[in-house]
Amino acid sequence: MIDSISLLKELVKIDSSTKEMANEAVHFCEKWLASFDINATVLENNGFLMLIAEIGSGERTLILNGHVDVVPGNEGQFLPYVEGNNLYGRGSADMKAGLAAMMGAFVELKNDSLPCKVQLQIVSDEETGGLNCAQFLSDQGYLGDFVICGEPTQLNIGLQAKGIVQVDVTIKGSAAHGSRPWEGDNAIQKALRVYEEILSLPFTKESSLMYEGPSVNLAKISGGDAYNRVPDTCVISVDIRFLPEQTQERVLAELNTISDIASIHVHSDGDPIATKEDDPYVQKLHSIVKETSHEAILFGQHGSADGRFYSRFGIPAIEFGPRGAHWHGEKEYVEIDSVHLYQDILKKLAHLF
Repeated sequence: MIDSISLLKELVKIDSSTKEMANEAVHFCEKWLASFDINATVLENNGFLMLIAEIGSGERTLILNGHVDVVPGNEGQFLPYVEGNNLYGRGSADMKAGLAAMMGAFVELKNDSLPCKVQLQIVSDEETGGLNCAQFLSDQGYLGDFVICGEPTQLNIGLQAKGIVQVDVTIKGSAAHGSRPWEGDNAIQKALRVYEEILSLPFTKESSLMYEGPSVNLAKISGGDAYNRVPDTCVISVDIRFLPEQTQERVLAELNTISDIASIHVHSDGDPIATKEDDPYVQKLHSIVKETSHEAILFGQHGSADGRFYSRFGIPAIEFGPRGAHWHGEKEYVEIDSVHLYQDILKKLAHLF
């Protein structure tokens, strides 16, 4: 078996929290694959690099998608170390362990007789939205029949992800002297009431098989310019994650029913993922995980990953990766034995695809 743990250590050493160093990490992966006689194609979009490599043949394509970029960390987090079964370091769980195992499985599969094509995609901007890499790749036709994003899922299968609509909501009031607030209409106070109204909209009360409900987060608030002046404008920034069965259009339509909202600006949005539990590729993977490790839980993610760029084309996409904890935190780690299990599961899936 390819030593994916040694590869993982080298990946963790790269502080890929910036575009420049994430691009360096892509080049590192290119050179590592080349050492096993795998020629990869490196593409560029808006200064972001991504890598594509493909093996096998056949009409069906399994996509293994991983990202090298990480959130910022302190210097010590880029010095990987092992304690017991855990490998610590920034990006060890999210998601350089999944990527290292994907690369290891890819190399081990390259000389096998496969019933399908396996396409390895390595991207550099997942943590900042994926618009320059995964969206670009899918728009350029780098599509397949089933997509696995190797995010840390404890070797469980993330079938769904909530949709995203992040909005800046402007509320207007009227100014007055701060000593006579009753002569004005305080926009900040109105904004807080608007937020409470948002929490009571019909879409927020719905649930589904995998979710108790949507997520609504008051992320930022901006208003007022002096202590002695009643603010006449306030902007609240709200992060809404809606259910896969819901739509962004519906969410915005309900927001527009709130009379005190002067305007709504969509800051960013993203499609939900609604991969079906009975999808044949999901069922095949579920069986392999059960035979190899455990009875995998099928669940829905509250956040989203790059799989959303493929699901919009009707392609079943999932999040599936090794066991770990504290990603984006100080003591991020991945469980070493789960990396080996994950690598083995990916190989078995490719042979049965």
